[in-house]
Amino acid sequence: MPDFQLSCPLPITAYPHVLMAHGGGGRLMRDLIQQMFATAFGGQHETDSAVIPTQGSRLAFTTDSFVVRPIFFPGGDIGSLAVHGTVNDLAMSGATPHSLSAAFILEEGLDLDTLWRVVQSMAAAARECGVRIITGDTKVVERGKADSLYVTTTGIGFFNHPLIIAPQSIQPGDAILLSGDIARHGMAIMSAREGLAFDSPITSDSAPVHREVLSMLQDRIELHCLRDLTRGGLASALIEISTSACLRFDLDESAIPIREDVRAACEILGLDPLYVANEGRFAAFLPADQTPLALQLLPDARIIGRVVEQREPLVVLRSPIGGSRILDLLSGEQLPRIC
Repeated sequence: MPDFQLSCPLPITAYPHVLMAHGGGGRLMRDLIQQMFATAFGGQHETDSAVIPTQGSRLAFTTDSFVVRPIFFPGGDIGSLAVHGTVNDLAMSGATPHSLSAAFILEEGLDLDTLWRVVQSMAAAARECGVRIITGDTKVVERGKADSLYVTTTGIGFFNHPLIIAPQSIQPGDAILLSGDIARHGMAIMSAREGLAFDSPITSDSAPVHREVLSMLQDRIELHCLRDLTRGGLASALIEISTSACLRFDLDESAIPIREDVRAACEILGLDPLYVANEGRFAAFLPADQTPLALQLLPDARIIGRVVEQREPLVVLRSPIGGSRILDLLSGEQLPRIC
């Protein structure tokens, strides 16, 4: 009789190899960061940039890589996206962006005119944001080993306020503010990648948001937490914050602004716009009595929900007809390679 050994398969969340979904902003990405990187390097990776105490002040420090395909898309390109993404990560801790570094991985055969377009776009975006690119690095890999080029940026910024802007600062009763309409970046990438044509072109929302944040801070709005809504979109960002703060968030679905062309495109492709990436939008948590001033400073912003008294990590979306559903992290990914 042959030997028989009973074995259990790996749980659905445990894979022996890296999957594309590990970079999609959902559950697998969270698990990879917590179980692999946080375990080895330490620290609480709950915010977009680290805060480093220095002599008499604080320094914000962040890094990011950009591997978007295609490198040129409606409303932006990999160069401007890299600058905006790094500046925005600094802004999410309430820091004033100061300087960036830029490292390029170039594929053999890349047209130098294409590279020049990207470099010029980065330079223009840096001038627009009021930052300088002061150092960097360049590597070249063999043909077929990269999609034209990848960019890695690092940024530093400084604080002009004493606030601790992080999930642990959120209080029950806080309002949840969304800075503008969602899901445009992901749909712009999808339409460019797949050659989809819609009645009206969908352009990326890629843009710097630090001036909006700094304007609220200058008007003494007590920002408790900020998060830009990149990979995984609005839903994933709020779920991560809820988990870190161990608080329940109630959202009003009818208050979340989504352009009709974007909504229609998501329905055609079977995508949930709440999980589609953005590159120029953020969520802010602030005292409810300060929302009138915040909305005056940010005309496109909307109050989309509130933090309730319950001390449990939960995000509940209430529909216009009175129903509700609990939002959870996606196990896979909706749109690969969107930043």
